[in-house]
Amino acid sequence: MDQSKVDRSVLEPAYRWRFVALMFLVCLFDFADRAVFAVLAQPIKEELLITDFQIGLLQGLAFALLYSGLGLPIARIAERRSRKNIIAICTAIWSAATTWCGFATGFVSLALGRIGVGMGEAGFLPAVNSMVGDQVQKNRRASVMALIMLGTPAGILTGSLVGGYVASIASWREGFFALGIPGLLTALAVWFFIREPSRGLADGAKPERKPPPDFKAFLATLKQKRALVFVILGGSTAGFGMTSISQFLAVFLARVHDLSISEAATYYGLISATFLTLGLLVGSFGTDFLAKRDARWPAWGAAIGLLIAPFVYFAAFQAESLMLATVLLIVAGTMLLLFYAPTSGMIQNLLPPRMRATGIACFTLLYTLFGSGMGPAFVGFVSDRMSARAYDGEFFADCPGGVAPDNASAALQSACEAASANGMQDALLVAVCIFFVASFFYWMASRTLREDSFEAAE
Repeated sequence: MDQSKVDRSVLEPAYRWRFVALMFLVCLFDFADRAVFAVLAQPIKEELLITDFQIGLLQGLAFALLYSGLGLPIARIAERRSRKNIIAICTAIWSAATTWCGFATGFVSLALGRIGVGMGEAGFLPAVNSMVGDQVQKNRRASVMALIMLGTPAGILTGSLVGGYVASIASWREGFFALGIPGLLTALAVWFFIREPSRGLADGAKPERKPPPDFKAFLATLKQKRALVFVILGGSTAGFGMTSISQFLAVFLARVHDLSISEAATYYGLISATFLTLGLLVGSFGTDFLAKRDARWPAWGAAIGLLIAPFVYFAAFQAESLMLATVLLIVAGTMLLLFYAPTSGMIQNLLPPRMRATGIACFTLLYTLFGSGMGPAFVGFVSDRMSARAYDGEFFADCPGGVAPDNASAALQSACEAASANGMQDALLVAVCIFFVASFFYWMASRTLREDSFEAAE
């Protein structure tokens, strides 16, 4: 199809809804494949006899290494090549890797599967953000991204419920199979039904035949825009705490509130889906509305939410009642998520069209390495140390995999469970303190956000 016809078609409302629906579906499987590991972490740990720190590595660094390492190169490719094809290929790769995880026999083979998931998921955010920037007007980008990113709560709910249910009637291995195969079909749908828009189309920029700016030019732009630097730092720091909580919340619920795997998965899915939906909608549509009055509201909203969230998390993680903890976790998560959708919108609005994928990739690089990579590993490490401290004896020898052997006395089983619960609770209380730092970064970004904003030449 002629490119001018493609450009006209991608601006039509009917196509836009098709694009949003398919990207929503891709996002759903993106986060379902992450959530299923979080809800299956406890039975995986017990069967493979690994520590919380190793679980943290599998949820963090094993996933983050290639996710972060490939994000920038893929983004540079996305500045030159078809972003539609990148999304389709990456979706197929991470779906196949999720299926592989079901065949794992130990830490190393499971790590290889997680690395494959990270490698595939690296291409989605830079490519989809770049496409949204090219076919959606500036004042609607945060809202459109929010609709797509509603795949996050839907994916977490799907991954939690499917993974928990399948694990309860079969094993944790089948939970991975149930989510990997549908993702491959979604990749085919993207390949055949999504179109590639011209660069800068929605900004009224003329199509360019010359190569996109090199990375040195991007760094020069980054140096000139203090708001962009602080937005990236704020989002990455918030990601440390957010990923730490999301990857261990199901484990926390199972240990501290004595839930079965399927019960913990259900609570985890419902809590996460609720606060993600509320946080994304309020943070995006609310921000778009307030930004019409003052362009600094995207940063202000993020700063306010991140300042309130840790206080509510402190109460949630120490609540004795499961119902009270559930309500507080939803409130805290909603406050936290006020940063998420506006961050992508701010990065797009601060950069010219042919730097947007690179900007998102740089954010993703820091977010993934520091947040997704180090956050869960940090919580796992602190949990192991705190569990050992709370146990009167040799915790790792007496409680392999965090639980007592099958033939152990009731007293030993109770002591192991109590120490494991105490360690996880303390680790999460420490992790949420980083939100105060993230709040400060967003406040700093607000100071020059209006002045640093990009406007396309007429």
